[in-house]
Amino acid sequence: MREFGAAAAAGFDAIEWIYDTWGEEVNPLSSDSGIRQIKNLARQNGVAVLSLCADYFMEQPLIRVSPEERRNRIQHLRWLISRCQLLGIGRIVLPFVDNSSIRTESEITEVAATLLELLPHSSEAGVEIHLETSLNASSFAVLLDKLPFPDIKVNYDTGNSASLGFDFREEFSAYGSRIGSVHVKDRIRGGGTVPLGQGNANLPGVLAGLRELGYYGDFILQVTRGEAGREVEWARHNRLALMSHWHLAEMSGGVPQ
Repeated sequence: MREFGAAAAAGFDAIEWIYDTWGEEVNPLSSDSGIRQIKNLARQNGVAVLSLCADYFMEQPLIRVSPEERRNRIQHLRWLISRCQLLGIGRIVLPFVDNSSIRTESEITEVAATLLELLPHSSEAGVEIHLETSLNASSFAVLLDKLPFPDIKVNYDTGNSASLGFDFREEFSAYGSRIGSVHVKDRIRGGGTVPLGQGNANLPGVLAGLRELGYYGDFILQVTRGEAGREVEWARHNRLALMSHWHLAEMSGGVPQ
């Protein structure tokens, strides 16, 4: 797990753990010895693991499945929440994008029912659920209105919103107070991820908007990979670029442009 040393060298305070279908059987989170190893490396490098991105549920979605599949996947998510509790992870980012996108009003209701079923377990474990969706501002607000609980928050992804052509002002107006974490990347509208500043994400405007909302939570960089062998340098560059934008937003008084 070289990520911890690399993250420390790049100046990061924390990383977001990934739990995916690929390699799930060897993911250190799956075993008690692996969790001990993660804790040791985090302590040795001064890099915390504050969150987990459950990409597993993009390929194994909680919607458009049979009742048996739904039961099994909810049980797997309960297990994952318990593993996060053991590691001291305070939030799970649960993606409803791409293959797991919410497409209809009935699916909004179905997702809300699923999360209500999970909420007692996640709350007892001290693990928040942060929703990352491809819903537009008004539809996401409808989902959140069905889930008026402090342990369910929004994960705002700058790149995904840019790719979908969403206006961050409309999004923040609809649910800004529920934003609990932020993924930072840049994407072309209708296309893939590109280096920061080369896509359609209005990062200065988004950060100013978050300042205005009073957001002082985490930022997780999900930027494009740099040149092979220079990953730490590239990560450091992107961290400093984000910090510069954030400080400029503070100096401007958090007024979105």
